Order: sequence, then C-alpha cells, then structure tokens
Amino acid sequence: MQNRVDQILDGNLYASIELAVDYLRNDLLIGLPTETVYGLAALASHPKAIVKIFQVKARPTNHPLILHIADYQQLEKWAKNIPLYAENMCKHFWPGPLTVILMRSKNVCDEITGGRETVAIRIPNHKVALSLLNSLNDGLVAPSANRFGKVSPTCAKHVVDDLGDEVSLVLDGGACEIGVESTIIDCTSNRPQILRSGGISISEIEEIGKIEIAYSDGDSRAPGMLEKHYAPNCRVELVDSLQQAMHRLNEISAQGLAVEIMDFQDDLKLYAHQLYARLRQADERSIHTVLAVMPGRGGLGDAIRDRLTKAAASNQPI
Repeated sequence: MQNRVDQILDGNLYASIELAVDYLRNDLLIGLPTETVYGLAALASHPKAIVKIFQVKARPTNHPLILHIADYQQLEKWAKNIPLYAENMCKHFWPGPLTVILMRSKNVCDEITGGRETVAIRIPNHKVALSLLNSLNDGLVAPSANRFGKVSPTCAKHVVDDLGDEVSLVLDGGACEIGVESTIIDCTSNRPQILRSGGISISEIEEIGKIEIAYSDGDSRAPGMLEKHYAPNCRVELVDSLQQAMHRLNEISAQGLAVEIMDFQDDLKLYAHQLYARLRQADERSIHTVLAVMPGRGGLGDAIRDRLTKAAASNQPI
C-alpha cells in the first residue's frame, strides 16, 4: 500500500475541519490529533464506521473504545448514574488526559463498548480535536491510529506510515504534547479503580475527587490493559540505571547486534513526549535492542513504566 503525504491536512484550517466532518458523516475514518496520541476517528453514532476501526486496526471487537466529546454538558447524553466524585474529577481535569468509565446511556452503541454496559469517555485537550468535535454535534470514538498492539502514533506522519490509505485524511495538529495515552479510571464500582496510568497521576485525582483510588483487578475491560501492548519490532530491554544500560550495551554489541540506550534522566515530560517516536525511529534504523532506563515511580513515571513493561513483554531471548 502506497502511503500518501497528501492525506495530511493542516488541522488549523477551517477547510480541513469541514472536509473531515464530511468524511466522517460518510462513514470514512480520519486521523485526529490529541494531546496524548493521534486517534483513528469515527462518528460515535455510526456503527458501520466504528466496525471499520476494528477492521483497520485488527483490533478485537470486545476491546472497548474511548468516546471523545466536546464539553462536559454532553456527558449526560452518553452516560448515566454518574457519581458525584466522577463529576468533580471531570469538571476539574477536562479537557485533559483523563478517561472515566461510567454506565452507558441508550445513545451508546454496542460497537463502542464491546457489548458492555459501561462506556469510557473523555474530552481531549487539543484545539484541532475540539474544533472538529464542536463542528459535529456528535461524539467521536478514536483509539490510537495504528495497528493493534503496536507503537502509538504521536505525529501525523506516523498515522500515514502505519495505516496508508485506510485512513481517508489526517488532521495535522503537530507533535502530541504529552505523548502517552490518557489515565483511565473506572467509576462504576464501589471504589474507583485505575485501569491505566497516564498523563494525570493517582495522587492528583485522589486530591480533586476526595476519594481513594484502588488498583485494577479482574479482566481487561479498557484500552491498554493487555499484558503485551505498545510493541515495536525491536526488542525492548528494561534496565534500572545508565550504568546497567552501558554494561548491557557492551554485551549485546559484542554479539554484532545493533543496540542503543533510551534514557532521559528524570525528565519525565520529555521521556513521555519522546517515548513512542524513539521506538519508531529504532525500527526505522533496524536497531535490534533498545535498552530503556526505567524512570522513577509516581506521576508520569508510572505511565512510562507501564508502556515500557508492556512493550518488552513480547521479547525473545537474544
């Protein structure tokens, strides 16, 4: 499949938004920038288009999608029985990288939820995404615009590189500001649970929501909960320090294999921002092993550690 640069349009132009609206209303898929990663978007009220997302991504149909909305006032259209603490969290952190799982309303189709009675919702903090959403009078489902289980895209070119002409156009909104996916909180149980670490920390959420967050248990019921995910073609080996990384680099290089170190010291924002791009660049250069120095725990560090651990889960021994 031939990738085409002319699929990429300036998302800041009104004409680009207009064309994206037209494509979406005709059941076509588009690439959408957010502050986290680029999404593969379809209208939430168009089941036919949503089915295409699963086909293009080769994503299991029982793996729920995140519904993106334009503003808080739309929440009650898509969700019901919303706890007060969830309302407080949403009002504080939206637009932003927080996804809440709530009981779905009758407006949410089964294709979005994998047949579950819950729905994951957020408001993206990106002017292009919000401009599109405000032009639609509808929600958008927008999982990461890549093949299922692979490295998420953080710029418009990544989307075209991965999906070619299976995506009708990509709204270019620049490189994603955060670079890792949203934090997901399940607000349907007696005690809210964190299902995925992301751009907002547990401590921030607990402080605003005035409630204690539990760690997830049970089966995979939200994006990113599988043990193996976010995987490049190269091996990702996890190390705890630069010294350990240098030792392993010498060992692996001695076998004639291309190896490099990924280490951002303790700059967590830079690490998250560069993580997926660096893994993609390693694949482009045919690197055999990336030695990823694990960041400290807490905040964005938890999200980065989660993505690296899942990226490394498919490793074969050298």
